[in-house]
Amino acid sequence: MEEIRFHGRGGQGAVVATILLARAFFRAGYQVQSFPVFGVERRGAPVEAYLRLDRKEIRVRTNVYAPDHVAVMDGTLLQGVDVTRGLKEGGWVLLNSPSLPPRPERFERYRLAWVDATRIALKHGLGTRTHPIVNTAVVGALARVLGAPPLGAVEEAIREDVPARPRANVQAARDAYEQVRTLEAAEPARASAS
Repeated sequence: MEEIRFHGRGGQGAVVATILLARAFFRAGYQVQSFPVFGVERRGAPVEAYLRLDRKEIRVRTNVYAPDHVAVMDGTLLQGVDVTRGLKEGGWVLLNSPSLPPRPERFERYRLAWVDATRIALKHGLGTRTHPIVNTAVVGALARVLGAPPLGAVEEAIREDVPARPRANVQAARDAYEQVRTLEAAEPARASAS
C-alpha cells in the first residue's frame, strides 16, 4: 500500500486533487481511499488531504501518519509546516515551486521534485492572479514522478470531475507532467510507482 499526503491552503484544491488522483488510480486498476483533514476551515488556511492506493483491498481506516510521498501545493507552507513529518525515507517530495527550493539539503533523505504549478495555473486561467488553483497541475506532475497513474487516466478524471474549465485543467495537468523537474538530474522526472 502507498500513502500520499497533500499540503495546501484552503481554496487551492488539495481535497479535489486527492479525489482526482484517486479516480485516476482507480481507472488504472488500484483500490483507493481519499480523505481530507481540516483545521481552520477558511480560504488560505493550511489543509491536508490524503490518498491511499493498493492493488488489493484497503482495510485501513485511520489517518495517514507515515506517508510514502508528499505533495506541497504552496511553497510558503515550508516555512511553518513540517511537510516531511513522518515521510518515509526515499519518498518523493513534490513542491509547487519555480525552481529548486532554498536549502535543498533539508530534503536529503527524500527524492525531490518541483514544478511551477502556479505559473501553469495562471497561464491557463485557473483561479485568479491572487488565488491560482494549482490542483490539476500538481496531479499531473505527481503522476509523472510516481510513474502512475497513466496521464490518460488523469485526463479522464479531470474531464469527468472538474466542471469548470475542463480543457484548461487537462492542459495544466499535461504541462506539469512535461515540466516537472527532479533534483537528481534537474530534468523531467522518470520514476516508476512501486
